[in-house]
Amino acid sequence: MAEQKTLGILVGGGPAPGINGVISSATIEARNRGLRVLGFYEGFRWLMQEQPLEEGVHYRELQIRDVTRIHVTGGSLLRTSRANPTRDKKLLKTVVRNLQSLGVNYLLTIGGDDTAFSASKVYEASGGEIAVVHVPKTIDNDLPLPDYMPTFGFESARHLGTLLVQNLMEDARTTQRWYIVVAMGREAGHLALGIGKAAGATLTLIPEEFTEPPVDLGFVVDTIIGSYAKRKAEGRHYGVVVVAEGIAEKLDPESIETCGDLQRDEHGHLILSEIPLGQILKEAIERELAQLGIKSRWVEQEIGYVLRSARPIAFDIEYTRNLGYGAIKFLLQGGTGAMIAFRRGMLHPLYFDDIMDPRTGRTRVRLVDTESESYEVASHYMIRLRKDDFENEDLVQAMARALNMDRDAFVKRFKRVAVPERGR
Repeated sequence: MAEQKTLGILVGGGPAPGINGVISSATIEARNRGLRVLGFYEGFRWLMQEQPLEEGVHYRELQIRDVTRIHVTGGSLLRTSRANPTRDKKLLKTVVRNLQSLGVNYLLTIGGDDTAFSASKVYEASGGEIAVVHVPKTIDNDLPLPDYMPTFGFESARHLGTLLVQNLMEDARTTQRWYIVVAMGREAGHLALGIGKAAGATLTLIPEEFTEPPVDLGFVVDTIIGSYAKRKAEGRHYGVVVVAEGIAEKLDPESIETCGDLQRDEHGHLILSEIPLGQILKEAIERELAQLGIKSRWVEQEIGYVLRSARPIAFDIEYTRNLGYGAIKFLLQGGTGAMIAFRRGMLHPLYFDDIMDPRTGRTRVRLVDTESESYEVASHYMIRLRKDDFENEDLVQAMARALNMDRDAFVKRFKRVAVPERGR
């Protein structure tokens, strides 16, 4: 009788709606195929330690009864962490040794680009003895999946984020105030743009439109004040601005020096949650408007953590069940060293070697294409200064009055933040 083989499952990076769907479907399919299934707690954290792993503390054996209904829940049954075994070859060897000591033949990792990179290095370090498959997860939607399929978790996060921003827009109208809403998105602004576009936010700002960092904080502030002036000229004294947190990384360091020593995670990224971008923008806007003799009401709202562990919507429930099933099918057909995705309705492996950026050695990042018609649509429905606004003398005069400014002074200051009108 053949020896029973073992599948290991772990989750890395930040939470995303749908994680439990992958764990559930992968466990059920693996068990039905005769595999033993071990779920490792908190990503690579305990696999990196030298001491033997203890069942019930560092990992657990998963039965079908443990996972049958978790696919509709948020969070992660196995928890998660940003532990990074790639920072030292000794750590990678320890991970492989711990997996092998527990008889793990197959490893399924769930995570974003950092976890994908770690998975690829574990695959290399095992010398092919452990077959590895990765299921891409991130609400940032920044992994290069084929046919522009979203990463799982994105649609659920966007859905909830849209509902929250719609509520804030109604509150803004009712109370005649402005909100600055900060959404997650380090390099890519898909989530912020998706929320702003769906909710009909007044203005959305994403990292991709600032192509030459460092970005002057005053430029970002004047972009927002320009939107404020245009709304006020129309007789509307309220609005909601959605901002992707990754803009903080592009700001001139002097703009965020009040935040003190900025911390980095185990993968070397700035911990953006420790940069109060909303507060920085709110204070700068209120200060600039006060200098113009305008008292306004601005409220900053961070919605990142509210979205990450939400219950998945139907799209992500179905999507993650497909991905978990496909990951096991791929492994048991002899596959390894790949990320599982969809292509034209069929499960499709993306091999690590094909999706790595040769310049950085890491997974390529999918950015918002600001030349696309999809972005063009989003841009057309924002309220922001455009170059052709300055050809409308009545509008220019009205916006200057809205800011208590001389007409020529307004043009000199704000024409620089105007964007071109596209598609017309």
